[in-house]
Amino acid sequence: MGPSDTSIDFAANGSEAPLRLKVRGLSKHFGSVQALDSVDFELRGGEIMALLGENGAGKSTLVKTLAGLVDPDAGSIEVDGVPVSLFPSSRSQAAGVAVVHQEYCSVPTMTVAENLVLGQNQAPRLWNPRELNRRARTLLAGVGLDHLDPRTRVEQLSVAEMQLLEIARLLVRDARILIFDEPTAALTDREIERVLAVIRRLAAEGRSIVYVTHRLDEVFRLTDRVTVFRNGRSQPAIDTRDIDVDGVIKLMLGRDLLTMFPARGDTGNTTVLEVDGLRAPGLVSPVSFRVRAGEIVGLAGQLGSGASVVIQTLAGRLPRTAGRVVLEGQAIRAGQAAALRAGISYCSSDRKSDGIFGGRSIRENLSSPWLRRVSTRKWISSRRERQQAIEIADRFAIDAKRLGTQVGTLSGGNQQKVAVGKWLGSNPKVMLVEEPTRGVDIGARAEIYQSLRDLCSAGLAIVVVSSDTAEVIGFCDTIATFYRGSLTSIRPHTEWTEAELTREVMHTSVEAAS
Repeated sequence: MGPSDTSIDFAANGSEAPLRLKVRGLSKHFGSVQALDSVDFELRGGEIMALLGENGAGKSTLVKTLAGLVDPDAGSIEVDGVPVSLFPSSRSQAAGVAVVHQEYCSVPTMTVAENLVLGQNQAPRLWNPRELNRRARTLLAGVGLDHLDPRTRVEQLSVAEMQLLEIARLLVRDARILIFDEPTAALTDREIERVLAVIRRLAAEGRSIVYVTHRLDEVFRLTDRVTVFRNGRSQPAIDTRDIDVDGVIKLMLGRDLLTMFPARGDTGNTTVLEVDGLRAPGLVSPVSFRVRAGEIVGLAGQLGSGASVVIQTLAGRLPRTAGRVVLEGQAIRAGQAAALRAGISYCSSDRKSDGIFGGRSIRENLSSPWLRRVSTRKWISSRRERQQAIEIADRFAIDAKRLGTQVGTLSGGNQQKVAVGKWLGSNPKVMLVEEPTRGVDIGARAEIYQSLRDLCSAGLAIVVVSSDTAEVIGFCDTIATFYRGSLTSIRPHTEWTEAELTREVMHTSVEAAS
């Protein structure tokens, strides 16, 4: 897919468009860590600028500075040619800056209309419900949610609708500079298209967009220019049409990434996990498949397709209503405890909620599933715990010198390594992983793929659920597709193309999907 219509218009006269945002010499220290080092950044009217870099490169600190959440140590900021101070956040809002964060800010128990006026300085204390809903309908239509009843509670919305609602909240403030921080991380392909279409429309209206993402395909489909951060420093912006994926990766890493996906090995013929006639709430037909030793089976589908239901049922997190699960010839009872005892480990897609203990150290997180193995009479052997934690850290490219660091302070990529790697100490036979690289930068993503492939080479069987079709095609040995609660196809990776996989999971033509 080529550049958007917005990008084409901007490319024609972008050099003549006035600067909307100008940042010069911005610096910020957190203790001994220099998060921003003399950063220069600029954004023109009607432009969509990609902001890229590995986790920890400085992107988040710049976003927080522009949002008024961080006070810089040095540097200057201009909006429409006027010097401004964006700290605290009230000044940032007054200057026309707004951020769509990764974590949704809406209140689930309140209605859509009520959420749209939350936090607005100009909002009256008392609203006429009819007027509130009328205004809400106008805003919702602007982001493609004209079908939505403003009286609907936010907790009833789909993930994509919640993301579009976050965008609508910004339109209430008539923001001129919109910053999108990983807006599509939790969305399916079709939902992503809805969000990107809205962003293109906002840019066409003259708003300036900063787009932060780890999904490089979106960069080339959406943006006009690219600014890359590395080690707290910004690099000069480049026209998107003048660079390719390899060039972007080299700027981000400071080196060439030889390959994203590791070479596949020989899976052999030994069946480790057999799923026969599985039924669970959310599945409309029974599901059957097998996983061999050394094999990675990918379950692909949109949100609500049933793929996540299957993996969570195998992990015992959802009730199994029918069917058999057999591990190395032994039938496994339903339930989480039975799955763990049998050697089935599960890594959630939501690492912050149930994948890590953010306030605990790397060592404590890595050892959390297998403390009994390093304990005697309920006393933990610190020496044995540390020794095994070091071994796991080495296998997942985690710096063993940082075992005492709180996991919540780590980058998303390192948090994900901890969330997945902690299960190795329990010696699993099958590893179930949902969205293994969601919100993870390019370098850490390649390391996670390699670590999981190494585990397969040692005989582990892995089942992955992913909404990233490129990931499923490039990483998995066998691919099963799901749609509306049913398994629709299962074939070796050699029999799929990315276009065919996209068509299968969306149950439509690629042309219609795009």
